Amino acid sequence: MPLYEIETESHIMLSWASSTEQAEHIAMQHYPEERVIRITKRPRDLWVISKGLLGLNGKSMPCDVARDCLTRASGDKLHAIRLYMLETGADLHESQRAIETNMSMGW
Repeated sequence: MPLYEIETESHIMLSWASSTEQAEHIAMQHYPEERVIRITKRPRDLWVISKGLLGLNGKSMPCDVARDCLTRASGDKLHAIRLYMLETGADLHESQRAIETNMSMGW
């Protein structure tokens, strides 16, 4: 099944779909309030993102705990920060940085 890049007004999604129409349906299912801007069938079944372009220099890496907190908080940043503080014992500033970093990395 081909890999599609689906761009809406606020998101870029990567998904396997059997056709362009199915890729559009996937986008509308997850973000019904957004207009699909572009759908591109990827030439390979692999998507690569440069860590350098994301600003990952070894100091701020993706964090499974932060991502889990974001998932449990349904994307609510403040709730995720509180959960992260409870899970790790980190202070407010460190917890905020961990959550916001993982949000910007496409949690």
